[in-house]
Amino acid sequence: MASQRQQQDAMEATAETGTDPAVIASAASVVLSWYYFFAQDDREMGIFVGLWPPTIMAFASYFNQTKMSDQLRRATGSRGGLTESVQRMVQGR
Repeated sequence: MASQRQQQDAMEATAETGTDPAVIASAASVVLSWYYFFAQDDREMGIFVGLWPPTIMAFASYFNQTKMSDQLRRATGSRGGLTESVQRMVQGR
């Protein structure tokens, strides 16, 4: 039963990833970068805009990790750090 629930959660997460605003914004900035670089022949602006996707994805990753950490803390009922929560989960308490 738990395995089936995990599979369903994984499928939902995969479906959400493609429509994540950070992914859409990153893809749009890549297209905008190509536009500036090739169509407008403004190479500096194209390179500048081309640096946005890694930054956008880094912020999205940070916020997702913070969200997961909070969920883990709530699930374990711990007010301690992440290390303490993981140790408690491994020990089965």
